[in-house]
Amino acid sequence: MKFQKGQSGNPSGRPRSTARTVLRKGIEKELPAIVNKLVEQAKAGDVLAARTLLERGLPALKPEAAPVVLPGVAAALTPTEQAQMVIKAAAEGQLAPDIAAQLLSGLGQAARVRESDELAREIEELKKRIAK
Repeated sequence: MKFQKGQSGNPSGRPRSTARTVLRKGIEKELPAIVNKLVEQAKAGDVLAARTLLERGLPALKPEAAPVVLPGVAAALTPTEQAQMVIKAAAEGQLAPDIAAQLLSGLGQAARVRESDELAREIEELKKRIAK
């Protein structure tokens, strides 16, 4: 039997009250008591309770990077020279490895954009030469 277009294979749909919904509603009623108990256990030294509270109650911290100033990178002639300066700064401890990786990724993307521009220019020049 094939399904008919525009007709559901399950016309009554999923039941509104599932076991999960009932469980959630039951937990919601007891939530303040559950949280208080977890706090008590965490204060008493229960590491798992403390971890549960921290992981569920506080959002994860996101790293905030300060602006990076690398003298000479902008003035470097080639993308290779720029990348070498970033790698050197990371190796000398002037840059965190994750920041260096982000900078290298950005330099790589910029190089690809530059290559695309150059190829487009060369194609236009070839078209003009052929047209003559």
